[in-house]
Amino acid sequence: MGRQFRAIEISKTDKGQKLDFVTLSETDLMPGDVTVAVEHSTVNYKDGLAVTGRAPIIRHYPLIPGVDFAGTVVDSTHRLIKVGDKVILNGWGVGESHHGGFAGLARVKGDWLVPVPDTMTTAETMAIGTAGYTAMLCVVALERQGVRPEDGEILVTGAAGGVGSIAIAILAKLGYRVAASTGRPEEEAFLKGLGASQIIDRNEFMGPVKPLAKTRWAGAVDAVGSTTLANVLSQIQPEGTVAACGLAQGMDLPASVAPFILRGIKLIGINSVTAAPTRRIEAWSRLARDLDRAKLNALTSHAKLDDVPAIAADIIAGKIRGRVVIDL
Repeated sequence: MGRQFRAIEISKTDKGQKLDFVTLSETDLMPGDVTVAVEHSTVNYKDGLAVTGRAPIIRHYPLIPGVDFAGTVVDSTHRLIKVGDKVILNGWGVGESHHGGFAGLARVKGDWLVPVPDTMTTAETMAIGTAGYTAMLCVVALERQGVRPEDGEILVTGAAGGVGSIAIAILAKLGYRVAASTGRPEEEAFLKGLGASQIIDRNEFMGPVKPLAKTRWAGAVDAVGSTTLANVLSQIQPEGTVAACGLAQGMDLPASVAPFILRGIKLIGINSVTAAPTRRIEAWSRLARDLDRAKLNALTSHAKLDDVPAIAADIIAGKIRGRVVIDL
């Protein structure tokens, strides 16, 4: 039977999804050339959708959810990965169509893995998680489009969430002035502690969308989508850029082409799921360098596997601040 491990398993029933805590063995894992002893995972917004069944995230049943994990390699036939290596997994359909990180063991393709930076622990990488890795991809996108600190303020929507909180911390360390949009005014002290210079009520971006509004932002990181993103686009300064990575409000975009053709703004989509290995390694090396560890600790809490269902419900309800690491 090989090694045994504990996991969350979601199965399909006539009434919908069913979640169980189970003990499995290596023979229950899916194909792959690397097996990892999972040390830490985390609960991302997508995990919240998968575990609660609020959206059709899971494509294969039964499935172990968890879209990311970090741990130590215990078996490998991959040419570049050896036993004992510390590795990170983000994306690639893990936790959706391939068994994921809410388990003591995971078997995946070695090409999906990236090394843990030398200066980081596996716990720190999952404090960052897919949300923080996505935030770094957004920051890099703004930089590549020429958005500089001296150009003006950067807006971050969904600011108290995983992507938003880490984006604020990164941008602040890089010298940008950051405005944090949130529906949770009680988090003002938390967000300013991460580096936000001002807090904006998210309702300011929920009203009717003007083709062109008064310009306010040199750039933005948007994790919300829908009407919020459309309003943000209408307020971007000429030649400014928005990096869009989420759809918490919806997949629609009730926007006008006016900001694009009259102000020359850019909307850059961020794909964290199947990003090329070079981009992943760049993002993780930048996180190791450009994310304040004290701020990372301030926005991180730890929990156990048994806590995942409750955390998943809370993250969908908008009750989770920052990042939650699951200690396996």
